[in-house]
Amino acid sequence: MATRVREKAAARKANADKRPRAVARYIRISPRKVKVVIDLIRGKQVDQALAILMYTPKSAAPVVEKLLLSAIANAENNLSMDRENLYVAEVYANEGPTLKRYWPRSHGRADQILKRTSNITIVLDQKK
Repeated sequence: MATRVREKAAARKANADKRPRAVARYIRISPRKVKVVIDLIRGKQVDQALAILMYTPKSAAPVVEKLLLSAIANAENNLSMDRENLYVAEVYANEGPTLKRYWPRSHGRADQILKRTSNITIVLDQKK
């Protein structure tokens, strides 16, 4: 069956991205709405990004703020990085599974409603 399992696992671990990250999956907000918010913080220092998110009046802002705080905590606690040197290197929102619901219409028909979900990822890095 599987050959060289230990060697392959060691190679994957050696090539893994060492940057701190946080992922929120199955968030019940459309990715299109999340992308408006994450475009505001891409490339910014983490403290500046938190300030932007705190005063952004969009429904996705609290979710992204909580995720950014999680990524900062991962950097500080797991990788011993300094918070002042961190910036948002990558942030993206991919589409998650779509929930399909039906809405009754006239003459016995039904309209389909698509309730979209998002998978949001934030990757931080240190300033050189």
